[in-house]
Amino acid sequence: MLYYGSMTALEHEDSPVYLKLRAIIAAAILRGQYRAGDQLPSVRALAAEHGANPLTVAKAYQSFQDDGYVEVRRGVGMFVVPGAVERLRTAERERFLTGFWPRVKDHIALLGLDARELLDGSHEIA
Repeated sequence: MLYYGSMTALEHEDSPVYLKLRAIIAAAILRGQYRAGDQLPSVRALAAEHGANPLTVAKAYQSFQDDGYVEVRRGVGMFVVPGAVERLRTAERERFLTGFWPRVKDHIALLGLDARELLDGSHEIA
């Protein structure tokens, strides 16, 4: 099963479904669940797994194809292309650092948290 990392889920909370699916697929590729040359699940399989419309899954897959991370082999399926993992990681880092991180940083400041509290992880929430 494909799933978000928790940060990705937070980033895409208010996003359209196809972008949420794209984030799920991107996380799976970045985690190593799919490597260069590996076949992604079929549109129907991914739609069934996530209760999504197959057209919505196709739109998410199309965005990967448009960005050059996957290729379609007619009659066979969609495959991760060589170099896609590195290029996707670079693009996702940039998107995170310019899009999501500034909002997180502002929220950290708003709450008066410091780096020790964030990195310690031993604090308990009542």
